[in-house]
Amino acid sequence: MDVGLKRELEAKVHAGERLTREDGIALYESDDLAWLGGLAHEVRTRKNGDVVHFNVNRHLNMTNVCTASCAYCSFQRKPGEKDAYTMRIEEAVRLAKAMENDNLTELHIVNGLHPNLPWRYYPRSLSELKKALPNVSLKAFTATEIHHFETISGLTASEILDELIDAGLESLTGGGAEIFDWEVRQHIVDHRTHWEDWSRIHRLAHEKGLKTPSTMLYGHIEEPRHRVDHVLRLRELQDETGGFQVFIPLRYQHDFVDMQDGKVRNKLQARTTMATGAEALKTFAVSRLLFDNVPHIKCFWVMHGLQTTQLALQHGADDMDGSVVEYKITHDADNYGTPNKLTREDLLDLIRDAGFRPVERNTRYEAIREYPGPDPDRRESPQPMRV
Repeated sequence: MDVGLKRELEAKVHAGERLTREDGIALYESDDLAWLGGLAHEVRTRKNGDVVHFNVNRHLNMTNVCTASCAYCSFQRKPGEKDAYTMRIEEAVRLAKAMENDNLTELHIVNGLHPNLPWRYYPRSLSELKKALPNVSLKAFTATEIHHFETISGLTASEILDELIDAGLESLTGGGAEIFDWEVRQHIVDHRTHWEDWSRIHRLAHEKGLKTPSTMLYGHIEEPRHRVDHVLRLRELQDETGGFQVFIPLRYQHDFVDMQDGKVRNKLQARTTMATGAEALKTFAVSRLLFDNVPHIKCFWVMHGLQTTQLALQHGADDMDGSVVEYKITHDADNYGTPNKLTREDLLDLIRDAGFRPVERNTRYEAIREYPGPDPDRRESPQPMRV
């Protein structure tokens, strides 16, 4: 990068000025990861100090049966396939209750677009889960699922959200975003929820008082300019609604495990390589610098590995998700080596080992409990990068 442009971008960040599309593309073109990480760390420190957030959550995927066959997805199954499943609501409640003694605070629910399940299954599932776990927040359903519910119910998204909120919904999930630019999207997505409907549904959720996450699937066939475009669309919507709490870059995964059953469901992997750790850190840094009006950047450790996640905390991220438990959507595919679950103590150790102070949060990013950071008297104890 030209030295003059580098100094110009530094000055903008130091002054808190909003970066442009051209700035974002230039940042991705820089090969100085230490410099990018330093700028992003300055912004994350300005917003969140030395804190890293986490929660104690469980992911529930109540069905993997899906009408769509998205090119990147290894989770979906068609009706009648050997390992297709759909949980009875009682089973979902039993799985959720299994973590009750761990002081679970959130259930994160994402499903396939099941062709035959009736609409009533979904509000009833939330209602039963909330009845069984009244103190647990329900973060459920992507905008793609809400759009699907419009089709199967004949209701509007507004009516659907009202029913789900009455049943206990506290937040949508951020999925279904992938990459919004149609140049890429037409090759990777096989459902009909694109930017117009995704943004419409999150806008409605924000109008109804819900706070939601936003995501981006990166590291497949997109280019850095598509990532910049994706973030700027979300930034513009955030200017309008203020309803996004967090941005979550999600690392695209290859289909290593499913090849063992003779089926390669991931149609992209023959022409893709997964993002390297350095590319992941660059994506977190540039996202933090561009997305100036969202308070938090999360590194979902399941899709990045524990070491890259710890490094991401020095490159703009301030949240590392939670205990997770049985995340099927990529664990069924990636053979990536991350565990199914981290305990609260595991998370505390990882955050302190990266040099930060852990804060346990709820779904609304309200602090539940603050914990001591690394021991400052230990010479070998890591400390956050200075800004």
